[in-house]
Amino acid sequence: MVTYENLHDTLSFYSIDCRKSYYISSGNSIFNFPDDPFRMDYYALCVCTAGEIIIEIDHEKYNIGVNSFLIAAPSTIVRFVETSKDFKMKLLFFDKNFLLKNISNPFIIEKMNIFCKGSYSIAATCDKNASQLVTLLEYLEKKSKQKGKFTDEIIRTIIFNLLLEVAEIINNEQHIYPDQEDAKKDLYLRFNKLVQENIRHYRTVQLYADELFVSSKYLIEIVKKASGKTPHQVIDEILLKEAYILLGNSTITISEIAFELQFNSASAFGRFFKKHTSCSPSEYRDKENILS
Repeated sequence: MVTYENLHDTLSFYSIDCRKSYYISSGNSIFNFPDDPFRMDYYALCVCTAGEIIIEIDHEKYNIGVNSFLIAAPSTIVRFVETSKDFKMKLLFFDKNFLLKNISNPFIIEKMNIFCKGSYSIAATCDKNASQLVTLLEYLEKKSKQKGKFTDEIIRTIIFNLLLEVAEIINNEQHIYPDQEDAKKDLYLRFNKLVQENIRHYRTVQLYADELFVSSKYLIEIVKKASGKTPHQVIDEILLKEAYILLGNSTITISEIAFELQFNSASAFGRFFKKHTSCSPSEYRDKENILS
């Protein structure tokens, strides 16, 4: 499992030297993709303009065709499976710290409700909506090539406009958090962020509730209402993602992974992994040709 530490490392795969906090693709055909799954630590918006691609995200496969788009947050695990010969996409990468400069609310992107699948969304839309996104991306590309006193501020504004357009498309299709109060929404977002940051250290609901200064009963209620899942399910999903990442590193033994993820034994880790994937950690490595 490859983890690109920053935007420059990611783009270096395509021999693109980009030292900025954002990157907009040309929209031309792409013939080469990373073979291995990788975990992003940037935000990405991809709009398919021709052909189609089969992509695996957090171990679920999707077919993205013309007028479909993917919006993904950091920590999303991506693997490119197959593309048609005529596949084209318009792509934007950006760093959260760049976008949120001078903005005090760290959850402003999450509050747009654009990540229906936890850390990403995939949606098919009409030609008009897709064209609007592509037009904004092309304008963004044009402005990024100019050097002016307010260029970065203009870039931020265009990216925010793009995210709001995406939010409008997604929320017209799905009613996410239709009646939640902001305080409750914030609590769920803080819980999710805490779990992602601390999953290798602890995974009991009570510990997270204590950290958030609420009762476990109240946390269960809020998480269930916000995501349709229990806190235990959210924790297990994030823990499973970490397991996949560590299993992708052939230099780490399964026993070492169990220890890293705070399991009492390799067999306990094996039971957890098999419960959620229907195969053992070693069977998963065999299937993915990960040689230890």
